[in-house]
Amino acid sequence: MLTSKVAKRYAQGLLEFTTDTGNISTVFDEMKAVVKIIDSSKELNAFFATPFIDAKKKASASEQIFSTFSEASKNFIQLVIKQGRETQLKNIAQEFIYKVEDIQGVQRITLTTASELSQTNLEGILKSTPLFDSNKKYDLETIIKPEILGGYILRIGDQQVDASVKTKLSNLSKEFQLN
Repeated sequence: MLTSKVAKRYAQGLLEFTTDTGNISTVFDEMKAVVKIIDSSKELNAFFATPFIDAKKKASASEQIFSTFSEASKNFIQLVIKQGRETQLKNIAQEFIYKVEDIQGVQRITLTTASELSQTNLEGILKSTPLFDSNKKYDLETIIKPEILGGYILRIGDQQVDASVKTKLSNLSKEFQLN
């Protein structure tokens, strides 16, 4: 996933602030909640994206939505809105989560398959690749895309293993065209 420079900068600033104040874990949990809330509400996305709604109204609404959050998170969300970056709030929160997980040594894994797999098959795929470090914690996201026909596409960090039937057929087709 591509993340904007804005999201990376704000997330880095938040990380530095929470490191200095010692409340990384609290803000980490709250940023996960921000991502979940924004993901689940099309209305909130539309509200933040509407340019003719005053920033004060957006700040007031966010104060009510995130009223149970720590002062650090509430103030940060208010700052993002005051700077006119409310449409980037989810991306900023997600980037902050990634930065904290990187510090904690969490591997981000995306597994794309044609159909749903059992837990045994998931573990088998992970253990079969040298990219996976079983001694580290990991965050596994599974995506089902029937168009890959079979097999899987495994992405760990910035490396990818494409063992999908679609890719194998495509490669075979290219070989036939060359010969």
